[in-house]
Amino acid sequence: MSTYKLIQQKDVARRGTITTNHGVLQTPFFMPIATKGAVKSLSSHDMKELEAQILLSNTYHLLLRPGLEQMKALGGLHTLMNWQGPILTDSGGYQVFSLSKMNKTTEEGVTFQSHIDGSRIHLTPELSMQMQTAIGADIVMQFDDVAAGDSPRARYKEAMERSLRWAGRCKESLVSGQQLFGIVQGGTHEDLREYSARGLMEIGFDGYAIGGLSVGEKREDSYRIVKHICQVLPEDKPRYFMGGGMPEEIVAYVQMGVDMFDCVLPTRNARHGTLFAFNQDPATIDWSKYQDPRPTELFYDRVRVTNEMYQTDQSPIDPHCTCETCKTSSRAYLRHLFGVQELLAYRLATIHNLHFYLTLMKSLREWIAKTAV
Repeated sequence: MSTYKLIQQKDVARRGTITTNHGVLQTPFFMPIATKGAVKSLSSHDMKELEAQILLSNTYHLLLRPGLEQMKALGGLHTLMNWQGPILTDSGGYQVFSLSKMNKTTEEGVTFQSHIDGSRIHLTPELSMQMQTAIGADIVMQFDDVAAGDSPRARYKEAMERSLRWAGRCKESLVSGQQLFGIVQGGTHEDLREYSARGLMEIGFDGYAIGGLSVGEKREDSYRIVKHICQVLPEDKPRYFMGGGMPEEIVAYVQMGVDMFDCVLPTRNARHGTLFAFNQDPATIDWSKYQDPRPTELFYDRVRVTNEMYQTDQSPIDPHCTCETCKTSSRAYLRHLFGVQELLAYRLATIHNLHFYLTLMKSLREWIAKTAV
């Protein structure tokens, strides 16, 4: 029985729910990144106050520290970080890709060198499932082979076919009752992507992710692949775009039928003093204007709060925003905090950027509800 329920649809944009062991998720949604068991500079209480529905943590990093046996002894990540909401865990495949100079991939799995102490670890589909079970994630991802965005077709094909084989091994080894998502691979080649999607559908998963994008390919290629694959994937299962992206990309992907997103951009930009601000009331935006890969006008601005122009600016980052930062802190104050390297700068900026992304998703859900046929 599928845990996904379609509620309303605007063309192919969807509003629905996903039922998990730790609550019901309203789609489409964005997952803040809690890679090592925390969203950088924020607490689980902060995430609850921001009304984050679900957090994303990473198998690779948690396997290194605290490790499999200690995670079991701790009772899982929900207990460790005192987070009562759902958690999704990435399988570690992308981290293996990003640390490719430190690893060796074979059919069995990946042997990599820890970036912490140099020790050698052999990560297989089976170990990835064991670790995700110990973490206690509500949604777990298959272990996959990720090819770089500029790879030749032969490498995309190899990674896609290996990911399919690993997907079968992941499903066979997961016995915990968690929801397992397969990951569509195949680079920028529509035929490889479709072969991957149909192969995963034959195995059967609780949801389907589109992986291996936002890794160096052209944005237009990414849009083309997502639009095509959403037409192939089943309508009764959630669709997850992994690792993307900019706000306008998310808006376009929602209008292609994607339900789930994650990205480091809001938190990473926050730590470098770049904040997102709506340039109009998000509740009144007609999102159908933002279907193109590169819209002529954006619905937001990027405020580089470290710029000198803000040193006496007493206005909030975003006059449309109701987050703690915008209610209590001016652009001038944030610029000052970054200038004197106060840690509070990271916290306030991160709160705002995550609030922006979560408000964006809420606005998209409301827009679908209002305009659905």
